Amino acid sequence: MRNKLVVLAIVVASYFAYTKLMARVGSGSPPPDAPLEQRADLIRVYKSERRMVLLRGDAPISTYRISLGTAADAGPKQREGDEKTPEGRYEIDWRNPKSMAYLSLHISYPNPEDRRNAEAGGFPAGGDIMIHGLPNGWGLFGNVHHLWDWTDGCVAVTNSEMRDIWARVPTHTPIEIVP
Repeated sequence: MRNKLVVLAIVVASYFAYTKLMARVGSGSPPPDAPLEQRADLIRVYKSERRMVLLRGDAPISTYRISLGTAADAGPKQREGDEKTPEGRYEIDWRNPKSMAYLSLHISYPNPEDRRNAEAGGFPAGGDIMIHGLPNGWGLFGNVHHLWDWTDGCVAVTNSEMRDIWARVPTHTPIEIVP
């Protein structure tokens, strides 16, 4: 039994070290922007369906299967650390080409109402909610990541999907996240 625990501890430590090392490497170069007619002017996330749609006008231009926060089905994000994905209307307010996950687009959570609600409960609202690919160095898992929700409240897609989203979603694009 002791040997199994030692092996497990080594595996966990190796996983942690590999993830930390790859986070320092970064995502690589982001793709160029898509032509104007291929860019989204709204993102809609359907949490219960684990689906994200990019829209231009009323027309869907791309749809993605997604993974969410580990507690996504427990309602909207209420505070830092609850591992829920927010619900409401936000915007993509900045981009990070060197994030610990493959590329990332920041969602403007918390808004003033989110902040007030969290503070009323005596908690910080949290932040760093992103649309992102897989953690750097783990891209080989591709579509397998859809089998469970694994983020801390973010919206996750495959790395190739993230390249497509990055190219099609300009900064300040609104995002609606619905139950």
